[in-house]
Amino acid sequence: MESLLVAIFALFAGITGGYAVGVKKGQTVREDFEKELKEKAEREAKEILSKAEREAQEVKEKAEKLLLEAKEKYEEMKRQALVEAKEELLKEREKVEEELKEKRRELSELEKRLLRREEYLDKREATLDKREENLDKRASFLDKLETELEEKRAEVERLEAELLEKEMKVNKLLQEEIKKLEEISGMSQEEAKEELMNRMEGEIRKELAVKFKKIEEEFELTAERRAKKILATTIQRLATEAIAETTVSVVDLPNNEMKGRIIGREGRNIRAFELATGVDLIIDDTPEAVTISCFDPVRREIARIALERLVADGRIHPARIEEVVEKVKQEIEQEILNAADEVLFELGIDNVHPELKKLLGKLKFRTSYGQNVLNHVREVAYLSGMIAAEIGADVKLAKRAGLFHDIGKAITHEVEGSHAIIGAELLKKYGEPEAVVNAAAAHHGEVEFTTVESICASTADALSAARPGARRESLEAYIRRIEKLESIAESFPGVMKAFAIQAGREIRIMVEPDKITDEEAAFLAHQISRRIEEEVQYPGQIKVTVIRETRAVDYAK
Repeated sequence: MESLLVAIFALFAGITGGYAVGVKKGQTVREDFEKELKEKAEREAKEILSKAEREAQEVKEKAEKLLLEAKEKYEEMKRQALVEAKEELLKEREKVEEELKEKRRELSELEKRLLRREEYLDKREATLDKREENLDKRASFLDKLETELEEKRAEVERLEAELLEKEMKVNKLLQEEIKKLEEISGMSQEEAKEELMNRMEGEIRKELAVKFKKIEEEFELTAERRAKKILATTIQRLATEAIAETTVSVVDLPNNEMKGRIIGREGRNIRAFELATGVDLIIDDTPEAVTISCFDPVRREIARIALERLVADGRIHPARIEEVVEKVKQEIEQEILNAADEVLFELGIDNVHPELKKLLGKLKFRTSYGQNVLNHVREVAYLSGMIAAEIGADVKLAKRAGLFHDIGKAITHEVEGSHAIIGAELLKKYGEPEAVVNAAAAHHGEVEFTTVESICASTADALSAARPGARRESLEAYIRRIEKLESIAESFPGVMKAFAIQAGREIRIMVEPDKITDEEAAFLAHQISRRIEEEVQYPGQIKVTVIRETRAVDYAK
């Protein structure tokens, strides 16, 4: 295009120049020049046009080439997109097939469980059939025994008739002998009987008291072993019903399909969860719920929170379970420390060993007779401090003794022994003062009190436990039980006064020393304890103490 414009411009310039020359040189010269210039312009124009056509042809060829390349690239991209779409479709198909396999496995597991349940029911049915057969045999055996019993009854009636005849003869002879004895002794039959009964009663009571004391000594040697055996048998039969409320937690699920995810492939998820938390995970027929069972309330709380988070998150596999459980453990440990710090700050107690802080915080998750142990020791600390202030003892030391007196309950299930002795050993180990150690060891009477502050703590403990409402017992029932204990004890002959102490957990009985001997005192304690067992309902045990005191007074003049 530029060449064409140049040619046109040159043509115009040539025409203009020729015109000017022609004007000067003449008309002839102008015409020749114009002719020559015109021919030259036509040649140049033809060349420019030819060049332009060639360039246009080249541009056209380049455009066609670019168009062809574009078409090839489009086809290539189209093929690539189809390949990617097919690969994505294959992946989705594999994912759906994997989910179907998982569902089939879960269905197979459910079918196995149903099959096991059917086998169990078949066994139960067979057992019942066998039991029914045994009952039929027993019924026939009883019929046979009844026939034999009728025969024996007829024989007994015959023997009774013979015995009655002989008894009449014996009575007649006995009457004759009694008349002879009355004539010889000069006493009537009633007088002689009364005298004999009085002598026999005194001898029998004395022999019975001595024998009872001997039996009691022998029983004490085997009582602990027999008590452990009885308790073990009772716990084995009734522990689940008796303590399910305090050893079981229930976690709600959004749907029943979540149970299969919690169990996992071949049970790997539930095994990982139980191994990480130390609890038993019970997945039964209860709809949309899972039960967590454990005697340790701290572990049970960790398992409950961890399972709730796993269910809410939806990602349940062994690695995730370990991660969540570890995180919840750290949170619970921090919560335990925070609870201990809060109580210590509230009571103004410092310089406490970190391990004692942990044990103190654990009491937040423990109960005794329905009473939260952490709240109980805090209350005992306040009461102990008040008592110490009134009598002029060390208030801070008394508070400290009251706060730590039940610290052994934090680990009683882990170490053998009573919580009082365990707590005392722990406090001594972590450098607590002697008054605090003695308060823990002596607050149940297992050792003697050595400091005023430990006595304050024990007194406060009794007040906190005896407070109406503290341990799920109404005031009216509490008063009736105390009055009943004292009235039972005072109803026995020889008892001067009875006092129910330690919130009804001990009764002390004062007896008249001239009417009750030492041997009879032991027998009296046994009689009162048996009477209490028959007539009074109470938690735990009641200690019966009979006190016989003889005083001799004289004056030197």
